[in-house]
Amino acid sequence: MSDFYSMLLAAEKRPHADRERVQLQALSQQIKHAQQTSEAFAEILAGLDATAVTSRAALARLPVTRKTELLERQKAARSKRSADSEVTASHVFGGFSRIGFGANMLRVFASPGTIYEPEGKQLDYWRSARALAAAGFKAGDLIHNCFSYHFTPAGAMMESGAHALGCTVFPAGTGQTEQQVQAMAELEPAGYVGTPSFLKIILEKAAEMGVALPSVTKALVSGEACPPSLRDWFAERGVAAYQCYATADLGLIAYETSAREGLVIDEGVLVEIVTPGTGDPVAEGEVGELVVTTFNTDYPLIRFGTGDLSAVLPGHCPTGRTNTRIKGWMGRADQTTKIRGMFVHPSQVATIAKRFPDVVKARLVVSGEMADDRMTLQVETAKHNEAEDLLEKISEAIRDVTKLRGTVTLFAPGSLPNDGRVIEDARSYK
Repeated sequence: MSDFYSMLLAAEKRPHADRERVQLQALSQQIKHAQQTSEAFAEILAGLDATAVTSRAALARLPVTRKTELLERQKAARSKRSADSEVTASHVFGGFSRIGFGANMLRVFASPGTIYEPEGKQLDYWRSARALAAAGFKAGDLIHNCFSYHFTPAGAMMESGAHALGCTVFPAGTGQTEQQVQAMAELEPAGYVGTPSFLKIILEKAAEMGVALPSVTKALVSGEACPPSLRDWFAERGVAAYQCYATADLGLIAYETSAREGLVIDEGVLVEIVTPGTGDPVAEGEVGELVVTTFNTDYPLIRFGTGDLSAVLPGHCPTGRTNTRIKGWMGRADQTTKIRGMFVHPSQVATIAKRFPDVVKARLVVSGEMADDRMTLQVETAKHNEAEDLLEKISEAIRDVTKLRGTVTLFAPGSLPNDGRVIEDARSYK
């Protein structure tokens, strides 16, 4: 057992009252740090006495900072930069990052929107090692990492945690399914890390090719839901798949254990569940939006609204981990929707529609079952009978803006529902 893993395990199994006391003591320090080192939080929390925030009730009185505000501040900072001035981290990250370009910031990533995120240099920056360990990975394992290394941080998030745990990583990335099968067969990794849908595709391709992958017995999946039916499908093929919940801004938020009873909240964050749109904490067990405060001093985020819905599970995990558990991802508090591991925002649908002057209205419908997402852009246009050329151009725009493929259906003006929906999630979550 590595010293790093021992440290993880000790924190997970300490008395919950001790954890709460330590985190609340650190909370006021983190808020003061954010006020002093983050231009954004100096404004957002102006006039706040950080030393008075020593309870969850006091924390709940602070404003919720949402992803949309992060994006707006980043755009505003970039627009204020004069043409001849140097681009700084303050411009890029909207004043949220404490660290600047150079030795303290290893990489910069981009999420759809476009939102930029920094990666600091500390060990296990996104804290993914805890989720990997809970999924059964240990020092000396080779991990086949199929999260993307391109633009988004998912690949690096898992790789940094794997290295901290003492694992070796094959940076497989996405796509090239036959080559993925070949590499797995020849390298014999201990397990897979990536989206559940891509793991399913790889296993199906291996069966089609007649290639056995006996070494792949465990997996840590994220980026999209993994319903019990898909988890059972993996188990039938000898793979024990565990989920974790993380974001590019916050890092790991919660992770699944062998108990298979919800997700245990990570030690490096303080989680609240609030009524969407208000920031007011809900009663335990009620569904609400996850609001997260991190103790990351490089990129402090105070009461950051994820837009994701969940609920607290009563009691503690049977594995002995004592932190609070949540039920997992239960949908979105807004219309932003995760499709094939990527967030699609209503603003992106609007961007597509604005490229075509004849488009009156657009509505994105996401259908199918988990691990088989399908998206269709329903478009109102007077030229609905001029299908072929317009369909092709709009399809290209979908790929360009969302980085995902989707089909297009044309309708006459006035055909789509007048209910204010821009994105409709019609998937089956059974």
